[in-house]
Amino acid sequence: MAVTESVTGGTFGGARAAHEGILRRQSARESRARTYARALPIVPVRARGLTIEGADGRRYLDCLSGAGTLALGHNHPVVLEAIRKVLDSGAPLSVLDLATPVKDAFITELFRTLPPGLADRARVQFCGPAGTDAVEAAFKLVRAATGRTGILAFTGAYHGMTTGALAASGGAGDVRVARLPYPQDYRCPFGVGGPRGAELAARWTETVLDDPKSGVPLPAGMILEPVQGEGGVIPAPDDWLRRMRRLTADRSIPLIADEIQTGVGRTGAFWAVEHSGVVPDVMVLSKAIGGSLPLAVVVYRDDLDVWEPGAHAGTFRGNQLAMAAGTATLAHVRENALAERAGLLGSRMLTQLRRLQDDFACVGDVRGRGLMIGVELVDPEGEGLTGLTEGRAKEAKGAEDAKGAAGDAEARGAGDAVRARGGAVSEWDGEARPRPRPAAPELASAVQRACLERGLIVELGGRHAGVVRLLPPLNITDEQAAAVLDRLADAVAAVARDPAAHGARPRRSEGRKEPAD
Repeated sequence: MAVTESVTGGTFGGARAAHEGILRRQSARESRARTYARALPIVPVRARGLTIEGADGRRYLDCLSGAGTLALGHNHPVVLEAIRKVLDSGAPLSVLDLATPVKDAFITELFRTLPPGLADRARVQFCGPAGTDAVEAAFKLVRAATGRTGILAFTGAYHGMTTGALAASGGAGDVRVARLPYPQDYRCPFGVGGPRGAELAARWTETVLDDPKSGVPLPAGMILEPVQGEGGVIPAPDDWLRRMRRLTADRSIPLIADEIQTGVGRTGAFWAVEHSGVVPDVMVLSKAIGGSLPLAVVVYRDDLDVWEPGAHAGTFRGNQLAMAAGTATLAHVRENALAERAGLLGSRMLTQLRRLQDDFACVGDVRGRGLMIGVELVDPEGEGLTGLTEGRAKEAKGAEDAKGAAGDAEARGAGDAVRARGGAVSEWDGEARPRPRPAAPELASAVQRACLERGLIVELGGRHAGVVRLLPPLNITDEQAAAVLDRLADAVAAVARDPAAHGARPRRSEGRKEPAD
């Protein structure tokens, strides 16, 4: 209490000294494994909705939202009311896996939101309180149900930090999981992007599964994120997701959807798989389902329910406060159509942010779905087509087309000859594209610092930590969204003008694109 009083009252100088003292003690006493605290040297003491107040008296717009945990922002009234109701009732706060009215209400509300086709035959497993615990439980479940051991996962994935979850993530060092290409447009692993790139990724997966010499035996399950978050805010194409559903269903491979960050309305649908109409066999859920408190569950099809009693457990799987807060959050999002709101507002924000690509060569790509948004920073001096304006890109493509016309005619003739012999020729609906410019993590970090200076909290992600990420609460207002965009745009402009002043390596140019001819 003494610390709280010292940082919320008195002179600004006294509050600043208390703020710096807390940060010094954290640095001296906490593990080197801390992450957010390094990039965001703030000491939150009050918070409401989108706003955080620091111990030094400064206010910030929080677009980190507990890494997506706070669907309704900080201390939403319906969440606080639900927590107070349990506290005032005298109900037990931790009950292992015993049935309680609070748990029953949570499960009822959760099942009300599940994708049609799963809710009517679902089972729920409460596990440890973190998302990574749910991933571990899901792996154990599908292995027990299928009698197989392998797991299919995707490049760029992030599923948690425990051993099994980490092995299925993109940064795994000791690979025990078969890795498959995740489709993306900007940095397509096949160099083509778009629907063709997604088709090639799906075809690769099909080949791995069906080739007896692929080195990948029939797996126990496939896990994927409908939108890769830590991987750089990369939405999976809906057609590709449907293809993965067909491939796994045809081969009796349980499909696990990791909705830990994408769930509860974040992407513009209550669950991100709903955009594609896919019904997974298993869903792993955490973050927002606890209404800001620790809670994680696995929801799965009833025929997979082969657990023996005690096969998977956890002391804190009966967190009553989290269940009450989660019920209130799920109901509020559903009753107020906040998923639809996130889709509409997110689309407008993406449209406005894409203007940064026209103004600054250091902005390589802007992408996302709903209120899960990423801005990728790139080296403005690097090679690639991304630095050209649309007009100049078309001009360059036209010159290349003219130069290759004769070769195209010759290739078409060769293709006709192959078909005449009963062969097949791959029909490409696009060309291989120049590689995008190199990721610029130094610039991304500089933009994050510049945002903080302007009172905006953002996260970094992506393969090289070169993507500035926005995860605002779903109930962010239009006015607050405009303020977020203004501060982010101003931060990008400041870093593009003078990278060195913001701690990034100086560039030979200011980073602004040349005007179109």
